[in-house]
Amino acid sequence: MKILVITEAREGKLNPVSFEALVAAQQIAGAQAGSPIAATVIGKGMRQLAEELAANQVAEVLLVEHDLLERYTPDGYAIALRQAIAQSKPDLVLMPHTYQVRDFAPKLAASLGKGMIGDCVGYRVEKERMIFVRQMFQGKTAADVSFTGAPPWFVSFQAGAFRGDQAARGAAPAPITTVKVDLKAEQIRTKPLELFREAKQAVDLTQAPILVAVGRGIKAPENIPMAEKLAKLLGGELAASRPICDEGWLPMDRQIGSSGQTVAPKLYLALGISGAIQHVVGMKGSRTIVAINKDRNAPIFEVADYGIVGDIFELIPALTEVLEKK
Repeated sequence: MKILVITEAREGKLNPVSFEALVAAQQIAGAQAGSPIAATVIGKGMRQLAEELAANQVAEVLLVEHDLLERYTPDGYAIALRQAIAQSKPDLVLMPHTYQVRDFAPKLAASLGKGMIGDCVGYRVEKERMIFVRQMFQGKTAADVSFTGAPPWFVSFQAGAFRGDQAARGAAPAPITTVKVDLKAEQIRTKPLELFREAKQAVDLTQAPILVAVGRGIKAPENIPMAEKLAKLLGGELAASRPICDEGWLPMDRQIGSSGQTVAPKLYLALGISGAIQHVVGMKGSRTIVAINKDRNAPIFEVADYGIVGDIFELIPALTEVLEKK
């Protein structure tokens, strides 16, 4: 089985979730007796990013460049990547489940007459058959999904399903192959505008290595600054469960969960969060989860690596005092 990983770049940098998709490819390749992996970078002026990818354990890096790919459009990406797939001839195409991928990937798969399984959280191999796992009904259940028909098959993985820092490095840089793209301006039916930003204060919590999240246990908006101070002392960002954002105590861009952001930081400190499934699906991929809650039966303790049954109004000041001394 040959695997092609489609990476995502924005503002001259590879999106970190691209490496999560690469780790998925490396793990699947290991389960499939060392299947070859090719990684793709698409855009304009991407040689440096291609070299960054080439340092990883891949057989080849495909450099897909064209003047009309300088700014993202679903038409341009679908047409160019279809040509890259024709050259590479993969059996399995893997991608991170980003907003951009959600936009162009179904179009790309449909243009080849193929299906796509999106937003997967895992996979397994049964009798040489690939089975992918998707969460349904806000994480209350999971579905096993497999492909019928001939490859290539298209799959995207949810952020946090794999750890990007586990990407295996190659013994030597992989060769970089330039894909010649036949693309005309009239084929692109959309005009890209400025890069969308929700608000000046908006924060991408998926990039934060440490998150301190508050839930109903914080009781009142005037108590949030103490948690924010703790987050700053830890070098992290402040996050919240949905009720906090619904009340307007924190902006919606701070919300973690099925209707907010999905994160996988190195450390997730949950303060007064009960652990409803809608919240857990957004943070259970965190490397280390520490939960503090007065209720010893709170569901959050089921996913926590370390749990403290206690009052956050006693423990937050104590943690803050220790960190300030250091």
